[in-house]
Amino acid sequence: QLVESGGGSVQAGGSLRLSCSASAYTCMAWFRQAAGSEREGVAFIHTLIDTSVTEYADSVKGRFTISRDNDKHSLYLQMNNLKPEDTALYYCAARISWGCNFREPDFDYWGQGTQVTVSP
Repeated sequence: QLVESGGGSVQAGGSLRLSCSASAYTCMAWFRQAAGSEREGVAFIHTLIDTSVTEYADSVKGRFTISRDNDKHSLYLQMNNLKPEDTALYYCAARISWGCNFREPDFDYWGQGTQVTVSP
């Protein structure tokens, strides 16, 4: 149900925009997993009645922006000033139950991932 796109290879300092096609879940997030590391939460967006709440991992604050377009059933991750340590497989995830956080067991649907590679 979730399909990511937009990954690729860029040099440090460059930008990429990831997209995820999905239905309008109230909680959606981006996770990433680097080779040899555990998967970690990058950003989530919790859509409430009249506002949205976003949260970011400390490592990406000020560089990444999560957003969604409900009309297009899409989730985005704008990544600026990319660093080699951002290299990872990026996953889109959606949660059905109320609430929003980075706890992986709470997410019901996952995409297959899109690779982001940042060279020095």
